[in-house]
Amino acid sequence: MSVALAVAVGGLFAIGTFLLLRRDLVRVVLGLAVVSQATFVYLIAMGGVDEGAQDLVPVLEIHGGGVPEVADPVVQALVLTAIVISFGTTALALVLSYRAYEENETMDVTEWVG
Repeated sequence: MSVALAVAVGGLFAIGTFLLLRRDLVRVVLGLAVVSQATFVYLIAMGGVDEGAQDLVPVLEIHGGGVPEVADPVVQALVLTAIVISFGTTALALVLSYRAYEENETMDVTEWVG
């Protein structure tokens, strides 16, 4: 993993953790979304790019082109699926946050009556 990706992942995790520790419920939900996006960037970075083989891209060998470097498609497919699930979970959490606001008349979780 390059240094730029490591810094980006570390920064996203730091921002997400900071937001998760806030008292405002919407910021907590956004922190959860940022942490999940940091996880996706980390997984894509760890998936890496490997030297291609003739078995992976046989049409390029026939046409005289060199075989390019290729990324692992399984990691990309899993991360794409996780992004969709994360989007749905974030939407549900925001709706539940709005319902909690209607019930308690505040977004500050320390002021909720238990």
